Amino acid sequence: MQLTIVLPSYNEEEVLHETSSRLLALYKKLISDKKIDDNSRICFVDDGSKDNTWEIIQELSQKHLHVSGIKLSRNRGHQNALLAGLFSVEGDIIISIDADLQDDINIIEDMIDSYNSGNDIVYAVRKERATDTAFKRATAEGFYKLMHLMGVDIVFNHADYRLMSRRAIEHLKEFKEVNLFLRAMIPLVGFKSDNVYYDRAERFAGESKYPLKKMLSFAWDGITSFSVMPLRLITAMGFLIFLVTIAMSVWVLWIKLFSQEAVPGWASTVLPIYFIGGIQLFSIGIVGEYIGKIYMETKERPRFIIEKKV
Repeated sequence: MQLTIVLPSYNEEEVLHETSSRLLALYKKLISDKKIDDNSRICFVDDGSKDNTWEIIQELSQKHLHVSGIKLSRNRGHQNALLAGLFSVEGDIIISIDADLQDDINIIEDMIDSYNSGNDIVYAVRKERATDTAFKRATAEGFYKLMHLMGVDIVFNHADYRLMSRRAIEHLKEFKEVNLFLRAMIPLVGFKSDNVYYDRAERFAGESKYPLKKMLSFAWDGITSFSVMPLRLITAMGFLIFLVTIAMSVWVLWIKLFSQEAVPGWASTVLPIYFIGGIQLFSIGIVGEYIGKIYMETKERPRFIIEKKV
Protein backbone atom coordinates (compact mmCIF):
# COMPACT_ATOMS: atom_id res chain seq x y z
CA MET A 1 0.00 0.00 0.00
CA GLN A 2 1.43 3.36 -1.05
CA LEU A 3 1.21 6.12 1.55
CA THR A 4 1.79 9.81 0.81
CA ILE A 5 1.96 12.42 3.55
CA VAL A 6 1.16 15.98 2.46
CA LEU A 7 2.59 18.86 4.50
CA PRO A 8 1.56 22.46 3.62
CA SER A 9 4.55 24.68 4.42
CA TYR A 10 4.76 28.45 4.66
CA ASN A 11 8.02 29.94 5.97
CA GLU A 12 8.94 26.70 7.73
CA GLU A 13 12.71 26.66 7.13
CA GLU A 14 13.38 26.15 10.84
CA VAL A 15 11.47 22.87 11.11
CA LEU A 16 11.77 21.10 7.75
CA HIS A 17 14.98 19.16 8.50
CA GLU A 18 13.63 17.88 11.82
CA THR A 19 10.20 17.12 10.38
CA SER A 20 11.62 15.14 7.46
CA SER A 21 14.01 13.30 9.79
CA ARG A 22 11.20 12.13 12.07
CA LEU A 23 8.92 11.16 9.19
CA LEU A 24 11.67 9.25 7.38
CA ALA A 25 12.37 7.29 10.57
CA LEU A 26 8.66 6.48 10.77
CA TYR A 27 8.61 5.42 7.11
CA LYS A 28 11.54 3.11 7.69
CA LYS A 29 9.63 1.38 10.48
CA LEU A 30 6.37 1.15 8.53
CA ILE A 31 8.14 -0.28 5.47
CA SER A 32 9.99 -2.78 7.68
CA ASP A 33 6.67 -3.84 9.23
CA LYS A 34 5.18 -4.14 5.72
CA LYS A 35 2.47 -1.56 6.55
CA ILE A 36 3.39 0.54 3.48
CA ASP A 37 5.47 -0.09 0.37
CA ASP A 38 8.77 1.45 -0.65
CA ASN A 39 7.11 3.82 -3.17
CA SER A 40 5.54 5.84 -0.35
CA ARG A 41 6.34 9.56 -0.34
CA ILE A 42 6.53 12.63 1.89
CA CYS A 43 5.39 15.71 -0.06
CA PHE A 44 6.04 19.24 1.19
CA VAL A 45 3.88 21.94 -0.44
CA ASP A 46 5.58 25.34 -0.45
CA ASP A 47 2.81 27.93 -0.20
CA GLY A 48 4.75 30.85 -1.65
CA SER A 49 7.23 31.07 1.25
CA LYS A 50 9.47 34.11 1.60
CA ASP A 51 12.32 32.30 3.34
CA ASN A 52 14.41 29.29 2.25
CA THR A 53 11.61 26.76 2.54
CA TRP A 54 11.69 25.76 -1.14
CA GLU A 55 15.47 25.53 -1.25
CA ILE A 56 15.39 23.15 1.73
CA ILE A 57 12.63 21.07 0.12
CA GLN A 58 14.76 20.74 -3.02
CA GLU A 59 17.75 19.74 -0.92
CA LEU A 60 15.75 17.12 0.97
CA SER A 61 14.30 15.67 -2.25
CA GLN A 62 17.80 15.22 -3.66
CA LYS A 63 19.07 13.49 -0.51
CA HIS A 64 16.09 11.25 0.22
CA LEU A 65 14.17 9.06 -2.20
CA HIS A 66 10.96 9.33 -0.20
CA VAL A 67 10.85 13.16 -0.13
CA SER A 68 9.21 15.24 -2.87
CA GLY A 69 7.98 18.81 -3.13
CA ILE A 70 5.45 21.08 -4.81
CA LYS A 71 5.96 24.82 -5.16
CA LEU A 72 2.92 27.05 -5.66
CA SER A 73 3.30 30.14 -7.85
CA ARG A 74 2.25 32.41 -4.96
CA ASN A 75 0.89 32.30 -1.45
CA ARG A 76 -2.65 30.89 -1.62
CA GLY A 77 -3.30 30.12 2.03
CA HIS A 78 -3.18 26.93 4.06
CA GLN A 79 -6.40 25.39 2.71
CA ASN A 80 -5.49 25.87 -0.95
CA ALA A 81 -1.95 24.60 -0.36
CA LEU A 82 -3.34 21.53 1.35
CA LEU A 83 -5.77 20.92 -1.51
CA ALA A 84 -2.95 21.32 -4.05
CA GLY A 85 -1.06 18.54 -2.32
CA LEU A 86 -4.05 16.23 -1.97
CA PHE A 87 -4.99 16.58 -5.63
CA SER A 88 -1.47 16.36 -7.06
CA VAL A 89 0.16 13.41 -5.30
CA GLU A 90 -0.18 9.69 -5.88
CA GLY A 91 -0.92 7.10 -3.23
CA ASP A 92 -3.50 4.58 -2.07
CA ILE A 93 -3.91 6.58 1.12
CA ILE A 94 -2.98 10.19 1.77
CA ILE A 95 -2.40 11.80 5.16
CA SER A 96 -2.39 15.57 5.61
CA ILE A 97 -0.52 17.13 8.52
CA ASP A 98 1.10 20.48 9.32
CA ALA A 99 4.87 20.78 9.07
CA ASP A 100 5.40 22.31 12.53
CA LEU A 101 5.68 18.98 14.45
CA GLN A 102 2.87 19.83 16.88
CA ASP A 103 0.74 16.90 15.73
CA ASP A 104 1.82 13.47 16.94
CA ILE A 105 3.10 11.44 13.97
CA ASN A 106 3.22 8.28 16.10
CA ILE A 107 -0.51 7.76 15.60
CA ILE A 108 -0.04 7.41 11.83
CA GLU A 109 0.33 3.65 12.29
CA ASP A 110 -2.99 3.60 14.18
CA MET A 111 -4.58 5.58 11.34
CA ILE A 112 -3.32 3.03 8.81
CA ASP A 113 -4.71 0.19 10.95
CA SER A 114 -8.06 1.97 11.05
CA TYR A 115 -8.01 2.29 7.25
CA ASN A 116 -7.24 -1.42 6.95
CA SER A 117 -10.29 -2.06 9.12
CA GLY A 118 -12.49 -0.50 6.45
CA ASN A 119 -12.48 3.25 7.13
CA ASP A 120 -11.98 5.55 4.13
CA ILE A 121 -11.42 8.63 6.29
CA VAL A 122 -9.63 8.69 9.64
CA TYR A 123 -9.68 11.94 11.64
CA ALA A 124 -6.86 12.72 14.08
CA VAL A 125 -8.56 14.42 17.04
CA ARG A 126 -6.94 16.18 19.97
CA LYS A 127 -7.66 14.61 23.35
CA GLU A 128 -7.43 17.98 25.12
CA ARG A 129 -6.07 21.50 24.70
CA ALA A 130 -3.62 21.61 27.59
CA THR A 131 -0.95 23.31 25.47
CA ASP A 132 -3.30 26.18 24.51
CA THR A 133 -3.80 29.38 26.45
CA ALA A 134 -7.10 29.70 28.30
CA PHE A 135 -8.30 32.25 25.73
CA LYS A 136 -7.42 30.09 22.73
CA ARG A 137 -8.94 27.01 24.35
CA ALA A 138 -12.21 28.82 25.07
CA THR A 139 -12.48 30.40 21.62
CA ALA A 140 -11.53 27.22 19.74
CA GLU A 141 -13.98 25.01 21.61
CA GLY A 142 -16.62 27.72 21.37
CA PHE A 143 -16.13 27.79 17.59
CA TYR A 144 -16.72 24.04 17.23
CA LYS A 145 -19.85 24.24 19.38
CA LEU A 146 -21.12 27.22 17.39
CA MET A 147 -20.60 25.34 14.13
CA HIS A 148 -22.62 22.43 15.49
CA LEU A 149 -25.41 24.79 16.56
CA MET A 150 -25.50 26.17 13.03
CA GLY A 151 -25.97 22.71 11.59
CA VAL A 152 -22.44 22.20 10.21
CA ASP A 153 -21.14 18.62 10.31
CA ILE A 154 -17.66 19.02 11.78
CA VAL A 155 -15.53 16.77 14.01
CA PHE A 156 -14.95 18.39 17.41
CA ASN A 157 -11.30 19.35 18.08
CA HIS A 158 -10.17 18.10 14.66
CA ALA A 159 -8.08 20.36 12.46
CA ASP A 160 -6.56 19.17 9.16
CA TYR A 161 -4.69 16.09 10.36
CA ARG A 162 -6.45 13.18 8.66
CA LEU A 163 -6.11 10.12 6.47
CA MET A 164 -8.12 9.77 3.25
CA SER A 165 -8.38 6.87 0.85
CA ARG A 166 -7.82 7.34 -2.86
CA ARG A 167 -11.52 7.05 -3.65
CA ALA A 168 -12.35 9.67 -0.99
CA ILE A 169 -9.82 12.04 -2.60
CA GLU A 170 -11.31 11.44 -6.05
CA HIS A 171 -14.78 12.32 -4.80
CA LEU A 172 -13.42 15.39 -3.00
CA LYS A 173 -12.27 16.63 -6.41
CA GLU A 174 -15.94 16.96 -7.38
CA PHE A 175 -16.30 19.84 -4.89
CA LYS A 176 -15.62 22.95 -6.97
CA GLU A 177 -15.99 25.80 -4.46
CA VAL A 178 -13.17 28.29 -4.00
CA ASN A 179 -14.23 29.30 -0.48
CA LEU A 180 -12.48 26.40 1.21
CA PHE A 181 -13.13 25.05 4.68
CA LEU A 182 -11.90 21.47 4.48
CA ARG A 183 -12.87 20.57 8.05
CA ALA A 184 -16.51 20.77 6.98
CA MET A 185 -16.03 19.68 3.36
CA ILE A 186 -14.47 16.30 4.14
CA PRO A 187 -17.46 14.98 6.17
CA LEU A 188 -19.68 15.81 3.20
CA VAL A 189 -17.79 13.23 1.14
CA GLY A 190 -19.29 10.51 3.29
CA PHE A 191 -17.90 6.96 3.48
CA LYS A 192 -17.09 5.13 6.69
CA SER A 193 -14.88 7.15 9.06
CA ASP A 194 -13.13 6.80 12.39
CA ASN A 195 -11.39 9.00 14.98
CA VAL A 196 -7.89 8.49 16.38
CA TYR A 197 -6.94 10.59 19.43
CA TYR A 198 -3.61 12.19 20.31
CA ASP A 199 -1.96 14.83 22.49
CA ARG A 200 -0.66 17.93 20.73
CA ALA A 201 2.87 19.13 21.53
CA GLU A 202 4.39 22.59 21.60
CA ARG A 203 5.67 23.95 18.31
CA PHE A 204 9.25 22.70 17.63
CA ALA A 205 10.46 26.01 16.17
CA GLY A 206 9.27 29.10 14.33
CA GLU A 207 6.08 31.05 14.85
CA SER A 208 2.42 30.17 14.49
CA LYS A 209 0.96 30.97 11.08
CA TYR A 210 -2.46 31.51 12.66
CA PRO A 211 -2.52 34.65 14.82
CA LEU A 212 -5.82 35.75 16.35
CA LYS A 213 -6.84 37.89 13.36
CA LYS A 214 -6.33 35.04 10.90
CA MET A 215 -8.09 32.58 13.21
CA LEU A 216 -11.15 34.82 13.41
CA SER A 217 -11.16 35.25 9.63
CA PHE A 218 -10.87 31.48 9.17
CA ALA A 219 -13.75 30.87 11.58
CA TRP A 220 -15.95 33.44 9.84
CA ASP A 221 -15.20 31.85 6.45
CA GLY A 222 -16.17 28.48 7.86
CA ILE A 223 -19.48 29.76 9.21
CA THR A 224 -20.52 31.66 6.07
CA SER A 225 -19.34 28.90 3.71
CA PHE A 226 -21.32 26.10 5.33
CA SER A 227 -24.30 27.62 7.10
CA VAL A 228 -27.19 29.89 6.12
CA MET A 229 -28.02 30.36 9.80
CA PRO A 230 -26.80 34.02 9.86
CA LEU A 231 -29.31 34.83 7.11
CA ARG A 232 -32.08 33.13 9.07
CA LEU A 233 -31.05 35.07 12.17
CA ILE A 234 -31.62 38.28 10.19
CA THR A 235 -35.19 37.13 9.46
CA ALA A 236 -35.75 36.26 13.11
CA MET A 237 -34.29 39.59 14.20
CA GLY A 238 -36.52 41.45 11.75
CA PHE A 239 -39.60 39.69 13.10
CA LEU A 240 -38.57 40.47 16.68
CA ILE A 241 -38.08 44.14 15.83
CA PHE A 242 -41.51 44.12 14.18
CA LEU A 243 -43.09 42.86 17.41
CA VAL A 244 -41.20 45.46 19.48
CA THR A 245 -42.31 48.17 17.06
CA ILE A 246 -45.97 47.13 17.43
CA ALA A 247 -45.62 47.23 21.23
CA MET A 248 -43.95 50.66 21.12
CA SER A 249 -46.64 51.97 18.79
CA VAL A 250 -49.36 50.92 21.22
CA TRP A 251 -47.45 52.56 24.06
CA VAL A 252 -46.92 55.81 22.14
CA LEU A 253 -50.60 55.99 21.22
CA TRP A 254 -51.54 55.38 24.85
CA ILE A 255 -49.30 58.24 26.01
CA LYS A 256 -50.65 60.52 23.29
CA LEU A 257 -54.34 59.83 23.87
CA PHE A 258 -54.61 59.21 27.59
CA SER A 259 -51.92 61.30 29.28
CA GLN A 260 -50.39 64.74 29.27
CA GLU A 261 -46.78 63.49 29.26
CA ALA A 262 -46.19 63.46 25.51
CA VAL A 263 -43.33 65.84 24.64
CA PRO A 264 -42.51 66.66 20.98
CA GLY A 265 -39.10 65.29 19.96
CA TRP A 266 -38.75 62.93 22.90
CA ALA A 267 -36.11 60.21 22.96
CA SER A 268 -38.48 57.41 21.95
CA THR A 269 -38.64 58.85 18.43
CA VAL A 270 -34.87 59.03 18.11
CA LEU A 271 -33.72 55.81 19.74
CA PRO A 272 -35.77 53.45 17.50
CA ILE A 273 -34.31 55.15 14.43
CA TYR A 274 -30.76 54.48 15.60
CA PHE A 275 -31.67 50.96 16.68
CA ILE A 276 -33.37 49.95 13.45
CA GLY A 277 -30.69 51.71 11.39
CA GLY A 278 -27.95 49.78 13.15
CA ILE A 279 -29.77 46.47 12.63
CA GLN A 280 -30.22 47.27 8.95
CA LEU A 281 -26.53 48.06 8.45
CA PHE A 282 -25.53 44.90 10.31
CA SER A 283 -27.93 42.80 8.21
CA ILE A 284 -26.71 44.34 4.96
CA GLY A 285 -23.16 43.47 6.00
CA ILE A 286 -24.02 39.79 6.52
CA VAL A 287 -25.93 39.61 3.24
CA GLY A 288 -22.97 41.31 1.56
CA GLU A 289 -20.63 38.64 2.91
CA TYR A 290 -22.69 35.93 1.22
CA ILE A 291 -22.93 37.94 -2.00
CA GLY A 292 -19.15 38.32 -1.94
CA LYS A 293 -18.75 34.54 -1.69
CA ILE A 294 -21.15 34.07 -4.62
CA TYR A 295 -19.07 36.61 -6.56
CA MET A 296 -15.86 34.66 -5.88
CA GLU A 297 -17.48 31.37 -6.88
CA THR A 298 -18.82 32.69 -10.19
CA LYS A 299 -15.32 33.82 -11.25
CA GLU A 300 -14.19 30.16 -11.29
CA ARG A 301 -10.57 31.16 -10.80
CA PRO A 302 -8.07 28.35 -10.14
CA ARG A 303 -7.64 27.57 -6.46
CA PHE A 304 -3.90 27.10 -6.89
CA ILE A 305 -1.23 27.16 -9.59
CA ILE A 306 1.75 24.81 -9.33
CA GLU A 307 5.04 26.37 -10.40
CA LYS A 308 7.48 23.50 -9.81
CA LYS A 309 7.66 19.91 -8.65
CA VAL A 310 10.66 17.96 -7.37
